[in-house]
Amino acid sequence: MPAKRDRQRVWFERWICEGYSMRQLVAQSGYCRSTIQRIISYWLSRPPRLSCELQVSKYLAVDGSYLLARKTAVVGIADPVAKCLVEGRYGIKEGERRMYDWCLKLRKTGLMPKSITIDGLKQVQTLLEAVWPGVIIQRCLVHIQRQGLAWCRRDPHKAAVKHLRKIFETVTHINTIEERNQFISKWQEWEERFGKPIASRPGRGRVFSDVKRARSLVHYALPNMFHYLDDPKIPNNTNWLEGYFSRLKSHYRQHRGLSGENRINYFAWYFYLCRK
Repeated sequence: MPAKRDRQRVWFERWICEGYSMRQLVAQSGYCRSTIQRIISYWLSRPPRLSCELQVSKYLAVDGSYLLARKTAVVGIADPVAKCLVEGRYGIKEGERRMYDWCLKLRKTGLMPKSITIDGLKQVQTLLEAVWPGVIIQRCLVHIQRQGLAWCRRDPHKAAVKHLRKIFETVTHINTIEERNQFISKWQEWEERFGKPIASRPGRGRVFSDVKRARSLVHYALPNMFHYLDDPKIPNNTNWLEGYFSRLKSHYRQHRGLSGENRINYFAWYFYLCRK
């Protein structure tokens, strides 16, 4: 019986990790459709338990993503240095109370990071600093650049926005202390010439409001933008997790008809089996 279960689990894992459809499983496994359904039901009803050695992971990235037309979300904690998922959770959003409880549980289980890279949500930073006091928070440079360029528009006409866009274009190309200092110097020059006057003006137009948002983005992110230059192990982006979520969504599209409990267990299995 154990050997039979092991053989059947191979096909269950392909259904989970590779997004195999029912038709593919029937065609390749030699089992009939009803047997495949029983195999899937058997393993789905037995979700795995956390098994990672959490003490090993010290340089983390945290990000979330929406599923099902933004009705539900997943949050992942990854170790980009080891290129693996540390833990994931379905059905919670970044920054909410349930995420705090989850992180607190992980801390009690042994997760004690030195740094955490995030996309920039203030609620997430506050939550993580509450769970792990003293942890280094690194802002994702890709998120900063992407959002800043979007707010500056592709072809701005005003001098202030043109200069600010050029500053954002350099964000992901800062690899040395000298380049960091040049970035900060250019930012301070822009802030004195354009930023402070813009911040004091009461304008409410969409373009003007976006320039204000772009200014605030750098203003509040700057203290946490360059920790990776002091410690090369600190990831300066959350790209690995974004790629992970992209694969997850691609596989999950094959199984969107799952019931509520089975959906929860599906994600538990996915996070358990698909860590790379």
